[in-house]
Amino acid sequence: MRIAKLAIIFLFVNISFAKDIINNSFITEYEYGAMLYENPRGIGCNKCHGDGDKSLVIAKYKNKKNITKTLMAPAIKNVPFEDYVDVLTTKRGSSNIMPSYFLTNDEIKSIYFYVRNLKK
Repeated sequence: MRIAKLAIIFLFVNISFAKDIINNSFITEYEYGAMLYENPRGIGCNKCHGDGDKSLVIAKYKNKKNITKTLMAPAIKNVPFEDYVDVLTTKRGSSNIMPSYFLTNDEIKSIYFYVRNLKK
């Protein structure tokens, strides 16, 4: 009985590791991340963040005091994964420009993988 339990545990562990090695999907994680980065829920991350390697100007405007303000999208290529998750899952007030995309954990991981491995 003990050997049978060990065999089941061994099989489970091997299957868990095998799923990371063998990808029978018709699309790679990089391709899936690219697709999501360009259009996760109607507008793509790339519209504001470009290739993710530098801060970009989204808009310039004048406030009520006639002072010119610049709205910037930060560089996101080297952001730690925990920060990605935090920004993409935290509910924000109306004053924050970053939209809520309601991404799943797998979608966030794929976007992160894509941005981190993006080649120009």
